[in-house]
Amino acid sequence: MKPSVPAALLLATVTTTAAQVSADEIKVGVIAPFSGPYALYGTQFQEAIEVYQAQHGTTAGDHEISFIYKDSGGVNPDQTRSLAQELLIRDRVDYLAGFTFTPNALAVAPLITQSETPTVIFNAATSRINKESDFFLRTSFTLWQVSAPLAEWAYDQGIREVVTTVTDYGPGIDAETGFRSAFEARGGKILDSIRMPLSTTDFTPFLQSVREQDPDAVFVFVPGGPTTFAYTKTYNENGLRAAGIEFLGTAETEESNLQALGDAAIGLNTSYHYSTAHDSDLNREFLAAIADLDDPAPVNWANVQAYDGVHLIYHMVEAAGTDGPAAVEAALGLEWESPRGPLILDPDSRTVIQNVYHRVVERNPETGLLENVEKSIIATVGDLGWDQ
Repeated sequence: MKPSVPAALLLATVTTTAAQVSADEIKVGVIAPFSGPYALYGTQFQEAIEVYQAQHGTTAGDHEISFIYKDSGGVNPDQTRSLAQELLIRDRVDYLAGFTFTPNALAVAPLITQSETPTVIFNAATSRINKESDFFLRTSFTLWQVSAPLAEWAYDQGIREVVTTVTDYGPGIDAETGFRSAFEARGGKILDSIRMPLSTTDFTPFLQSVREQDPDAVFVFVPGGPTTFAYTKTYNENGLRAAGIEFLGTAETEESNLQALGDAAIGLNTSYHYSTAHDSDLNREFLAAIADLDDPAPVNWANVQAYDGVHLIYHMVEAAGTDGPAAVEAALGLEWESPRGPLILDPDSRTVIQNVYHRVVERNPETGLLENVEKSIIATVGDLGWDQ
């Protein structure tokens, strides 16, 4: 690991080296987990980038765009900061992208501010991230964006009492706060707010507590990956469904784990901004392009968030090249059609305004596979936590 570089020295170094790079070449550094339990996300990001470049070419305007990948492992802000320094100083990148986890994104905020490097977040979903630097832009979502509409939908279905269960770190707290705020504003009651350690792998004691309180529903947020499978499996095994306690989630029925959950997943409700079952020609083309790759990874929201992130980078490069402030300015208010639906980059929060869908797990009668079927658009919103 490289030692920390003072901000002033970093700025001077990046300014000096950037002048040595041909104006025709744009380098984008992508920091994501390519090893460890969350390695799937790095693979999905890279495959989305490859698909976008296969469809749209490797140039934007007069610039050739290349990507350099760095492995953050998992939740590791120190390692992420070191990798960002390496990309900016040694590799002389003009843009940064990736960032699966909130702590990792927050760690690079001072660096990108000093170096004026546009940084596109492919996933990390805590609202406050974009407040830490004017050079952050986000093509994923925020937890407020999906949890607050879910709370309103739940109330409209007659749900009046809920226990919230979230992982105890930034995104989980955002999810809990967003759900609680919207649910209580409608007149609902939160019986208990359970925060679970980030290291939790056994959710049994938490869900037993939920069952004892007998709410109408349980709201959940846990980090994507193995934990979503473990939580959803435990929900069924501890009899919450049998007791009539509705499941209200976000990405907990993610496609990479969905088939393994089996019939126990059928009927689970989630609120999210994408499903591979999204009914559009653009989404079908997107999925077909990924399927054409050699041995592609399972597809879920991570792919489409990275795909849209590359679209945003191409637009900024074409509009402003290596001029970081001008690139960010050119991105504000940008509108485009995504495999998930229409998007607008909010000029205030620099997070996309997008459709939030009520999804239900069903088995596709033609393929026999489980899908998150989008039943309705319950909101079209940006980051509802931006002003909180």
